Amino acid sequence: MGSVEAPPAPPRVFFIPFFATGHMIPLVDIARLFAARGVDSTVLVTPANAALIQATVDAAADSGLPIRTLIYPFPSSESGLPPGVENISALPPSESYKIDVATPFVRPAHDRLLRLHRPDAVVADVHFPWTTFVARDLGVPRFTFQALGLFPVCMMNSLFTNLPHLAVAGDDVPFLVPNLPHPIHMVRRELPDFLRGNTQIGAAMDDISAAESGSLGVVVNSFVEMESAYAEYYYKTCNMRSWFVGPVALAAAGQGSSLATRGGDDPIAAANRARCLSWLDAKAPKSVVYVCFGSWSQFTVEQLREMALGLEAAGHPFLWVVRDGGDKWMPMGFERRVEGRGLVVRGWAPQVAILAHAAVGGFVTHCGWNSVLEGVSAGLPMVTWPLSTEQFMNEKLVVGVLRVGVRAAEEPGSTMEEERAVVGAAELARAVGRVMGSGEEAEGMRRRAREYGETARAVVKEGGSSHKGLSDLIEEIRAWHSNKDTKSNRLPSAAFSHPSSKMMAHGTPLPQLIVEYVTGEVS
Repeated sequence: MGSVEAPPAPPRVFFIPFFATGHMIPLVDIARLFAARGVDSTVLVTPANAALIQATVDAAADSGLPIRTLIYPFPSSESGLPPGVENISALPPSESYKIDVATPFVRPAHDRLLRLHRPDAVVADVHFPWTTFVARDLGVPRFTFQALGLFPVCMMNSLFTNLPHLAVAGDDVPFLVPNLPHPIHMVRRELPDFLRGNTQIGAAMDDISAAESGSLGVVVNSFVEMESAYAEYYYKTCNMRSWFVGPVALAAAGQGSSLATRGGDDPIAAANRARCLSWLDAKAPKSVVYVCFGSWSQFTVEQLREMALGLEAAGHPFLWVVRDGGDKWMPMGFERRVEGRGLVVRGWAPQVAILAHAAVGGFVTHCGWNSVLEGVSAGLPMVTWPLSTEQFMNEKLVVGVLRVGVRAAEEPGSTMEEERAVVGAAELARAVGRVMGSGEEAEGMRRRAREYGETARAVVKEGGSSHKGLSDLIEEIRAWHSNKDTKSNRLPSAAFSHPSSKMMAHGTPLPQLIVEYVTGEVS
């Protein structure tokens, strides 16, 4: 009898998320998606950041998926940060730059671990450009993970290339962002700090661009039906392929991951989870406004007070997540007046599960990319209140392109805390009324939001565009290795070329994730 050839070993892929919760959670979800397709997946993470994903990791580990974490040290001493401060959310916004300062110090650890373990492919956050060149030395493909959608990425590329914001006379003078598929206007106050002045990220943009051009393409937590024009624009202007594999939170739910268990196993978080969901269970369908500004946003006492009065005046039940630990902002008698109608939650709340709840009918959001995508996935109209980074760009997508939201503020905001005007209670109440009330405008927003939500749920199922996108991405890795130049351990000369736009992929299902702690011996 002839011998039976053993099946090929599954590809081994390393995933390297940045030190921000909004980057970490979606890339871990993507690693779980890979693992559900049989890919041996390893997530490189520092100790304090590992704790943030532990509940997700443990649940996936129990399901037996081929995934593990590889722990490496955070450069606390080199960067001057105290031990345990390893994530942007652990610092006030004014000190967040310290994480960017620390980031280059992890290069030796990444270099050593990649060379030691020699994975078959690397999916690394855009903040780690050096991984492209290590992967090239190892003869393996590297893909860039964009924690943003392609809409804000294309906007930033246009701004860096054309510099329209430098041609206007003042910070409040509108300008057109050139050459985009849609006419998008901004003012300088709305731009990320690295476009307004000298920052660590701004100084690294040349390295980041060079690393992207050396990657095989970008992995995007979005879906092509929402951003197809920008996938085409991105390929034409940057000669880069893109694989849409989102919304990964929906894909995770489709693989059996509980939406309510996201966010860790902290006892306070668990209590908040139970409290929020039981409170929503008692509310009428589509009656509740959910208000949350992410894990990193801060407001003045005056602004929190106006926010409270605005939610009260809007007249709709609300669930409001407040990060501030004090009570100085709370208007006199506020709790008594909104008792039974309003729930104020301190700290963490299970956002994806809340947005998916039948009682929720609208979302007041800071427009972080994950929140925008989660709101779209839930089919909800939004009140947009951007605060920093690329959030004002995401607002343009929600309000101007998708037309599923309205702005909270009547005047332009700012990414700089010291430049922000207080958004009054009456402004917020009016905005909430526009998305939660009756009339043609509100009905139109709700209809469009519902249609995008239905599409988002469809794309992550078998046969959907994102499900196919993940399949295409994994097959790209397998095909790359089957066609690899066997005479050299380096990349074939064509490996860093960029195929035609017909090769653009979009799709994803969702894995679960085994996490086995592997001690990376980094000296």
